[in-house]
Amino acid sequence: MPTTALTRGPVQASERSPAPDLARGFMLLLIAIANTPFYLWGREVGIGSSHPIDGSVLDQIAAFLIIVLVDLRTYPMFAFLFGYGMMQLYNRQVASGTTEDAARRLLQKRNALLLAFGFVHAALLWMGDVLGAYGLAGLLMVWLFFQVKDRTLIVWASIFGGALALLTAFSVIGAWFVAQLPADSPDAQAILTGFASSDAAMTNTSYLATIVERLGFWVVGTVAQGLLMLVVPMMLLLAFWAGRRRILENPGEHLPLLRRVAIVGITIGWLGPLPSALDHVGILAVPEHAAWVFLPVQIFTGFFGGLGYVALFGLLGHRVALRRTGAPSNNLFTTDGPFTGAVQAVGKRSLTSYLLQSVLCAPILAAWGFGLGQHLTSSTMLLYAVLVWAITVVFAVWQERTGRRGPAEVALRRLVYGRPAKAQVPA
Repeated sequence: MPTTALTRGPVQASERSPAPDLARGFMLLLIAIANTPFYLWGREVGIGSSHPIDGSVLDQIAAFLIIVLVDLRTYPMFAFLFGYGMMQLYNRQVASGTTEDAARRLLQKRNALLLAFGFVHAALLWMGDVLGAYGLAGLLMVWLFFQVKDRTLIVWASIFGGALALLTAFSVIGAWFVAQLPADSPDAQAILTGFASSDAAMTNTSYLATIVERLGFWVVGTVAQGLLMLVVPMMLLLAFWAGRRRILENPGEHLPLLRRVAIVGITIGWLGPLPSALDHVGILAVPEHAAWVFLPVQIFTGFFGGLGYVALFGLLGHRVALRRTGAPSNNLFTTDGPFTGAVQAVGKRSLTSYLLQSVLCAPILAAWGFGLGQHLTSSTMLLYAVLVWAITVVFAVWQERTGRRGPAEVALRRLVYGRPAKAQVPA
């Protein structure tokens, strides 16, 4: 049945801007790099970390770079792109005659479906699913803030940011006092026990048993990452503000802003995790029972890093758009080049590519599958992550050249918009 309240279907290829797709496509590589260390099961890891504390020099270099450049920097960026996409969808619907109420209901339907997709994804394959967090935060942020004034968006983003900064500052102060405790004291040992994480979802050889483990982790992670950590709500509010100004569609009109955000955001985003990375490789000695402080610092500075990455890809998207001017062909690979076109092909199918990563990782790496994760190291797992991304690139390029949409995108669009009427362009 078609969705009767809507006057148009989903976005068509000719309406897409290069910057968001470039960002999604390349950051899916970083998501693979960030997620795969969790599959290094059966190893001792640091407090609040997914990286094994042992390993060769290459392993230590790989972990150092991932901690600084990737960890807790990718999901904030995707949260922004998710919120920006909601505003794009809403604007297109309203501009084509859909009522504002119907357009908002469409957004909320899509958010609820993402939450459902996340549940299934976690149950079947990956406990660290982020679709549920985005869907949950999207439901709340659209309900409370989608139609408020621009000033209100900025004020509430600042309030959330201030609260996160205070929590981070209190964590640093608290960790300093905790560090004074003797390592063998009961209080220090209690802290270590409290922050110890379970890898049962990876080490259990029973697939059915791991479903329970994954869903338990997912429920907590969805609420924490989607709401309590405050980064995703902040990103959505800023994305609503930016989407109203079409900053990523028209980056040439906002170059000074994009440059400032890229420089400041990436600088903070890279400097913030340096203490954690130095501690991991043994250069900075932080008592183990106080090392949990790195997690809130990573979360706070990851917000800036994610925002900086968004701005950087806005600048890159501007360069790509300039090359398209007067281009004789509509072929993505001809106008933008083979590599840039391939990255955008992945970005256009970001949901499919994200889910495909789990298909290529969980059955091969987890103990309930082939168990390869037990035999890899930080450096070889990094290579595996790049290989996984490369496979998704090949798949996306094939789909782009044959004119196919990603299967996950097709399923989501069909559920959101219903079956297209005969007069419409197929979704």
